Amino acid sequence: MAAYIVVQVDVTDPDTYDTYRKQVAPTIEAFGGEFVVRGGSMEVLEGEWPYARCVVLKFKDAETAKAWHSSDAYAPLLKLRQSASKGNMIVVDGV
Repeated sequence: MAAYIVVQVDVTDPDTYDTYRKQVAPTIEAFGGEFVVRGGSMEVLEGEWPYARCVVLKFKDAETAKAWHSSDAYAPLLKLRQSASKGNMIVVDGV
């Protein structure tokens, strides 16, 4: 079953985040993942969304999504992203 990583992000260091953004795609693709949403225009329809950016990644299953997140390939980029932004990240099963 497909799984999605959903990320809410506020970028605090745009230059460093841009470096992250330029390098992350190959690590996602190596795990068969793909971008579904990558920071496009947003409008809150209900409730609160305290973050300016949204990213959604699709993987074949939750195990693969978590394997990407904990991979050696992503580890340095994870630190880079965390140094340049704040936010939330979840993995959720699709239907």
